[in-house]
Amino acid sequence: MWRNLSRSRKLLTSAAATATVGSALYLYDQQQHPQNHPFALLMRNNVVYAEANPNVDDSKPEKLWEAPSRSEMIKKLKNEQSEAPFDLLIVGGGATGAGTAVDAATRGLKVALVERDDFASGTSSRSTKLVHGGVRYLQKAIMELDYEQYKLVVEALHERKIFLDIAPHLAGQLPIMLPVYKWWQIPYYWVGCKMYDLFAGREALESSYFLTRSKALDAFPMLKKDKLVGALVYYDGHHNDARMNVALSMTAAYHGAAVVNHCEVTDLTKNEDGIVTGAKVKDVLTGEEWNVKAKGVINATGPFTDGLRKMDDKENAEIVAPSAGVHIILPNYYSPRNMGLLDPATSDGRVIFFLPWEGSTIAGTTDSPTEVTQNPMPKEDEVKWILDEVSHYLSKDVKVRRGDVLAAWSGIRPLVRDPHAKNTESLVRNHMINVSENRLITIAGGKWTTYRAMAQETVDRAIEVFDLKPTSTCNTEKVMLIGSKGFSNTMFIRLVQEFGMDTEVAVHLANSYGDRAWVVGSIDDPTNMHFPTYGKRISPNYPYIESEVRYACREEYACTAVDVLARRTRLAFLNAEAALQALPRVVEIMAEELKWDKARQELEKQNAAKFLVTMGLPESKA
Repeated sequence: MWRNLSRSRKLLTSAAATATVGSALYLYDQQQHPQNHPFALLMRNNVVYAEANPNVDDSKPEKLWEAPSRSEMIKKLKNEQSEAPFDLLIVGGGATGAGTAVDAATRGLKVALVERDDFASGTSSRSTKLVHGGVRYLQKAIMELDYEQYKLVVEALHERKIFLDIAPHLAGQLPIMLPVYKWWQIPYYWVGCKMYDLFAGREALESSYFLTRSKALDAFPMLKKDKLVGALVYYDGHHNDARMNVALSMTAAYHGAAVVNHCEVTDLTKNEDGIVTGAKVKDVLTGEEWNVKAKGVINATGPFTDGLRKMDDKENAEIVAPSAGVHIILPNYYSPRNMGLLDPATSDGRVIFFLPWEGSTIAGTTDSPTEVTQNPMPKEDEVKWILDEVSHYLSKDVKVRRGDVLAAWSGIRPLVRDPHAKNTESLVRNHMINVSENRLITIAGGKWTTYRAMAQETVDRAIEVFDLKPTSTCNTEKVMLIGSKGFSNTMFIRLVQEFGMDTEVAVHLANSYGDRAWVVGSIDDPTNMHFPTYGKRISPNYPYIESEVRYACREEYACTAVDVLARRTRLAFLNAEAALQALPRVVEIMAEELKWDKARQELEKQNAAKFLVTMGLPESKA
């Protein structure tokens, strides 16, 4: 109906009051979020016209870019057809590494990226899922009159807006409630929320607002009623972190980068003067080794930063101070579907978030020193601490139980020290770029929200240090990520109508793949039911379907069962036991796609079961 309306530019009069109000609301939202509307309303002389919105392509895409196969990427990485080395070899496929690859490739540089495990296999898939300016930084900026903290907040709020613009299918805005239990806190929190809005300037999301006690309970019914006097609500961004990381990696590949996961750097290569000129790499899946020549190497390995720095020079001081952050997943009845909660003053002074995410509730995080390991275990005492803190804010009707924890994981924050600072023990507040004597560039620290700015700064430094010749300046503020171009908030309706999938699956595919959902839907996946006719689920209570597994193998370089369960779908993060139950079928599908023999299939099942223990699965069930 709307498509016909938009194409014929039918006249809509303002005769009815309801139509006038609806048009006004649509016009306002259209101005705020033009990319979300498949048609544009224009008002002339109190009359509203509808016409096609040039910001949205609401038609089914005819032909989408197909990713080169992993074997083709490895061939590209070997660079056997060219005498010229890569301009940059980026080591690490997390948010920072993938973001740096996108930045460099879109400037016309010849780029390679290698990742020992999988994209987002470390810290980048284990975040709080927020895209935020940092309310803690804001508090310090105001209370301590700290200009550096103020700059951190303003930069992060600027990056938040870009983040939401370039990946609208993966990121959005979320209202977050601060419950108030003392009257004097109302003006304190109100001023803080308004300052947060003010610091964002024109790039602010929805404005913060106050809720009376009754309205707060309407919005968050499971909130504790005792002594509640009201609540403040402010807006921040949230996202699907691992899918965002995969989108960055695929966007880098789209722009010409050689991007290879499960490919480990075993040593750095140097010239006669000791200057780093590349790396010796190993395909973890086959054991094949070769050298990659590059004008410059960038170390973007997060918590594992010191390992590569030691390859450069054994005398290099360790700069990472690893800190563990534990999160837990609870059933969706623990929080409203579209409202988060922030406890700014827990029993030990830490901040805890309580947020809806992917149909469940995420709670965290903790902050404690840890050792650097590839798959850190969540400590039971930290899981218990989170549950205890959550219980302080919930109604007595909600019994907070350990058995309700569907998944739990630990992520390692790579807090860093600047080796060139006067006090080498003090931690860097944001991120740090270091150039070693042998010209290895290390980018470390920072957070998900500011990955793009970190990448820009890193590539700028690399161009200077290695005398590179880009063909254009940085334009990543405008580079849309894979899947973004044809996405709209109503896209899921077309998926339901086109393929006969149920609404929950269609919403999930649209919000996880954007316009690539059409490619997923084109993969044969009948249910053999009257309705839905398409999309056989790999787990009955979650919207992940079998065709996603095939798509992940064909188009997103999924090479192991863990790649699919944890980072192409998010099932391992949402429910460890459900992921274990889905494992045999996932392995069966991947065996068809990747030609695995029986021995490889058994190995995948064993490795995935071990991984799920680190996601909260009891060892007795692994």
